[in-house]
Amino acid sequence: MLVTSSQLFLAYIADLVFGDPPWLPHPVRLFGLVTVVMETVCRKVAPSPQAPRMAGVLTTLTISSGAGLGAWLLLKWITESSPFAASAVTIYLAYTTLSVRGLDRAGREVLAHLESGRLKSARSALAMMVGRDTRTLDEPEIVRAVIETVAENTSDGVVAPMLYLALGGVPAALAYKAINTLDSMIGYKNDCYFYFGWAAALLDDLVNLVPARLTALGVIAAAAILRLSWRESWRIVGRDARSQPSPNSGFPEAAYAGALGIRLGGSSVYSSQLVRKAYLGDAVRELKPSLYPKVRCLLYLTSALILLASLGLIALCRTLLWR
Repeated sequence: MLVTSSQLFLAYIADLVFGDPPWLPHPVRLFGLVTVVMETVCRKVAPSPQAPRMAGVLTTLTISSGAGLGAWLLLKWITESSPFAASAVTIYLAYTTLSVRGLDRAGREVLAHLESGRLKSARSALAMMVGRDTRTLDEPEIVRAVIETVAENTSDGVVAPMLYLALGGVPAALAYKAINTLDSMIGYKNDCYFYFGWAAALLDDLVNLVPARLTALGVIAAAAILRLSWRESWRIVGRDARSQPSPNSGFPEAAYAGALGIRLGGSSVYSSQLVRKAYLGDAVRELKPSLYPKVRCLLYLTSALILLASLGLIALCRTLLWR
């Protein structure tokens, strides 16, 4: 069930052309719905203090393995009837795992509001992108939130799906997206999800270990091509990437911060709780909406470089399998 080079390339082009239109059926919405249903059921049938951790493990393993196995069975069934239809479905499902244009569109919308002086609208649009409280953020904090989100999702929404598509095809990529969705919904270290979301957060950390570091390398390479501060990006990754609570998010964020000459990280409010994170990068430049064109260039060029690497990986895997 491995994807071919042409299938991955077409999926990437489809993402650049169409993005993520809300009317289009999307597996992530299904993963979210199943997560809500399973959480509701688990909390009702297992109300004891010790049960949430095991219920969370069951929910995480059921949804992630179900996504991968379900995709494999679907493609196997379609292939037996029509290899052409199976190829089309493969391209479509691979396309749904990528989010280059959707990520860019969301960031541009927030900063377009800022540039027009609509601070309240910018906060509302940002709230659709991030989990932090946006109601009191000023312009620099909004810009910081957008860049941090684009940086982190360069890994989660672009690099990691491509890597898993290249290594394990659509089943592996959809299993990854299911894990990523679970982490975004229940992987919080608060009173509600500390135990129930433990497995989702742990598994998400594991599956992102390689993609996050690969993203940092991709951003550094893109910065070199764009004649941005690639040496500083490399230095900041080495200095600051491991300073974050997450073992992975610091790598793409540090790479962006160094390339752009800005400082990310600091304090944010999540669910009425103030969370302080270490700073990433040095404040050579101010956080202004005018930075976003460079952010977009880093996003798109990094995605193109990782696409080339993934196509090479597919060719290598097929050569080894053929031998």
